[in-house]
Amino acid sequence: MITRIDLRGRALDTDQTDPRALVPRAELDVEAALAVVRPIVEDVRHRGEAALIDYAAKFDGVELTEVKVPAAALAEALERLDPQVRAALEESIRRARTVHRDQRRQDTTTQVVPGGSVTERWVPVDRVGLYVPGGRAVYPSSVVMNVVPAQEAGVGSLAVASPPQKEFGGLPHPTILAACALLGVDEVYAAGGSQAIAMFAYGYREAAEGAEAQGAVVCRRADLVTGPGNIYVAAAKRLLKGVIGIDAEAGPTEIMVVADASADAGVVAADLISQAEHDPLAAAVLVTDSEQLAEEVVKELETRVAATKHAERIREALAGRQSALVLVDDIGAALVVANGYAAEHLEIQTRNAAADAAKVRNAGAVFVGSFAPVSLGDYLAGSNHVLPTGGCACHSSGLSVQSFLRGIHVVDYTREALAEASDLVVALANAEDLPAHGEAVTARFEERQG
Repeated sequence: MITRIDLRGRALDTDQTDPRALVPRAELDVEAALAVVRPIVEDVRHRGEAALIDYAAKFDGVELTEVKVPAAALAEALERLDPQVRAALEESIRRARTVHRDQRRQDTTTQVVPGGSVTERWVPVDRVGLYVPGGRAVYPSSVVMNVVPAQEAGVGSLAVASPPQKEFGGLPHPTILAACALLGVDEVYAAGGSQAIAMFAYGYREAAEGAEAQGAVVCRRADLVTGPGNIYVAAAKRLLKGVIGIDAEAGPTEIMVVADASADAGVVAADLISQAEHDPLAAAVLVTDSEQLAEEVVKELETRVAATKHAERIREALAGRQSALVLVDDIGAALVVANGYAAEHLEIQTRNAAADAAKVRNAGAVFVGSFAPVSLGDYLAGSNHVLPTGGCACHSSGLSVQSFLRGIHVVDYTREALAEASDLVVALANAEDLPAHGEAVTARFEERQG
């Protein structure tokens, strides 16, 4: 069911070993997907809502008359929401707000010299498009994870897009609509895939009669787009980066569990299965120094996969090249593998879990001990579940309040402070053969006639 990789006896922490190559990942050809999404993006750019309606029919099998979700549909979805699900969403929102509120940045003023200061102001982006996928599963939790940090950052204009569902008359899934209503988001669009990203990048107007006529703006273009999606969403983000800001090109979900003999094999297997449930390309990796644990986990996988709902999808994910049981000499070696792999989700289930977790440098999120499963982080830990995949955790962070803020430097110098720096500015400007840069300073001290 799952590949075994034996790294015992290998020197993993030398310059001769690339730890990134120790555990394979799923093969994703985003470049090939670009060829598919490029004409879709251009079509949405030029035809706006008409193109979005056509793609809803082509890809989602629904006939839309408009893409924007009516306010009444949001209110109705919230009214009909299962009370237990509502309670869970409300608590998820509360916990996420608690964590993300503490991430707010404060403006900082530094007095560089007497009369000369630099202030770093933290300013939210003006408008954000938040993408919530829909396909094999429903993700109201992704509404929470996208919206809460944007709201806590102070973003003034938020819009959500999620694919239209044939089962619900062309609207996004009602649980997604209800989550939007709970969060006070009233601008929601029934649009999925690359066409949704293009909609946020370019916006669209109402249809109007006459070739030159332009109706009122329905969806304003966004400054930033966040949220996970399939390979076509990732390709559209890559194509449109620069037209809009993006959070990341999200790939398939992944979990790595670092465990020793003290770990419960059933718990480890359940956690691997939980992420394999997402997608046939999902990665589930166990790194352990206990061969006995590895063998017990294999047995648990066989039993638990057979008993779970999405067994076929899970088996495909576990059998893929991206999933493995990795044997190492000790937990120190396991952490070398983990830091090289830079997992989206990294669980540490060892005797000294907190100390071992403190040695992790590369991960989207770290889950410490037997009672902090990834599933908790998906919904109710208070952390964000929009995290870097594909090894990007070695240089990128998960979604946070910071994702929606820009730092702006405000420079304030008096005449005397500039005069003190004048000769040094001129020296550096001349060293770079840019004398006009220096002249822009000295001009301020020239004596002018009349």
